[in-house]
Amino acid sequence: METNLIIEGFKFMALGMGTVFLFLIILIFMMNVMSIVIQKFFPEPKQVASGSENKQQDNKKIIAAITAAITHHKQG
Repeated sequence: METNLIIEGFKFMALGMGTVFLFLIILIFMMNVMSIVIQKFFPEPKQVASGSENKQQDNKKIIAAITAAITHHKQG
């Protein structure tokens, strides 16, 4: 009744790695199914196309803030 411990170790390693691999495959599959179901029943609200004037005004505010910060940094 001689048991080769190295062969038994490889068997347990293969069983453990196979179990983890199978679990990860099932996890990825279920996450994809969940994503499809959530997108079907809870779609993201569509954004109303805002005019380009709002974007330009926001950009002007950002440019003004950056310019003021640079001027303040150079003075102080």
